[in-house]
Amino acid sequence: MDNASSIRRRPLSLAARAALATGFALAAFLGLTGLAQNKANYASELSAMHDRLHNYAIAYITGTDITRAGKVTTPDSQPNPDFSRPGSGLYAIIVGNDGFRWESSSALGRDFDFVRMLSPGETAFEPVETRSGKLYVFSYGVSLDSTEKRSVPLTFAVAQTEDQFERQVATYRRTQFLWLAMLGMMLMLLQLFLLRWSLLPLRRVSSDLAHIERGTRDHLDGPYPVELTVLTRRLNAFIDSEREQRTRYRDTLADLAHSLKTPLAVVRSQLESGGDAEKLRGDILDQVRRMDEIVAYQLSRAATSGRRTIASVEPIAGHAEDLVQSLEKVYAAKNVLCEFEIEDGVTFPGEQGDLLELMGNLVENAFKWASHRVLLSARSLGKMRGRSGLELVVEDDGPGIPDDKIEKILQRGVRGDERVQGHGIGLSIVQDIIKAYQGELHVDRSEELGGARFSVKLPPP
Repeated sequence: MDNASSIRRRPLSLAARAALATGFALAAFLGLTGLAQNKANYASELSAMHDRLHNYAIAYITGTDITRAGKVTTPDSQPNPDFSRPGSGLYAIIVGNDGFRWESSSALGRDFDFVRMLSPGETAFEPVETRSGKLYVFSYGVSLDSTEKRSVPLTFAVAQTEDQFERQVATYRRTQFLWLAMLGMMLMLLQLFLLRWSLLPLRRVSSDLAHIERGTRDHLDGPYPVELTVLTRRLNAFIDSEREQRTRYRDTLADLAHSLKTPLAVVRSQLESGGDAEKLRGDILDQVRRMDEIVAYQLSRAATSGRRTIASVEPIAGHAEDLVQSLEKVYAAKNVLCEFEIEDGVTFPGEQGDLLELMGNLVENAFKWASHRVLLSARSLGKMRGRSGLELVVEDDGPGIPDDKIEKILQRGVRGDERVQGHGIGLSIVQDIIKAYQGELHVDRSEELGGARFSVKLPPP
């Protein structure tokens, strides 16, 4: 039951959605087109019948004459043979004053009492319901003069049954429906072909992703259409980021295991050898201290989470205040004053853990070397797709760093002064984070405070 429900709730594919939308639009378009053509054809056929009946009436008027005695003489010939064939559906009637009435041979046995006299020059075209069915009647009122200048008013009426007209309209509708159906099928097949061709790049992306999952390919290599270039570039960046993260954690665990191997072996050897308890205690404490330093170093490196392809943003001000309050307690004996120049609304374009590691190591380093003052500055840098980069500057009034030693102190495990407590990996962690965010680190002397100045620039995500 659950499987059946999940199948029913499964969303339609893009191809199915496009095919349905196109089918509905095409059906509506062809339907409206057929309706408009039917109405136009109906009006055209009605107009053609009006003109045809009008011409028949003119032919009868032309063939009719008035004698000297005022008698009406009807034409001997017919404009159409159907007027001579009874029940043909085409009828002619002439009515006049004093009860004059003439009907074509086709009108024998029919009731045409509805024909009325019209004024000379007056015409009428209208459908009329009779006992034998509907007729379309064209009437023309004229006044014919005899040789004695005697005027005789007459009305010529020509009628055609609805059956003939409807047969013509029905024939057109059948032909129209057949052609529209064939056209609709051809257009649907063409649309399906074009849709399949248009969605081919998406299927290629899906196939390439499957190759990446199987490990037979490293990236989405393309080429892809312009509309998919941004997507594939982001996917490649996401793939690279995840691979780098897995590699970093794998390397960290391997380094941690390798680094702990020697201290553990020493501890095991000391325990197995016995010896003076006090000396054994001191040796073990030394190894434990060393292992503590190793674990601290490896955990700090593992905490460098790096830039994410889809990352949040972290406000600077709140984290900076919390960090400085903690450091002021640790370095309370130095009485260091930390000042802020943080732009309103400035954010870090990445993860909170990376922000705390980056800013924490820089500010702690400044507290460690400062005499009395530290300056923390932050402002937005550039803007792309609605997100801003960051410029973070930390300065102190300490002794500063000579230019020839800047490159050395940025190396992993190197401390500026061996007498100062630390692991020598803080600035290395800073560099790892900056590298992960494609940023820049610049170290020089502070013009305002006179000590070291660390400037970090991170581009927008």
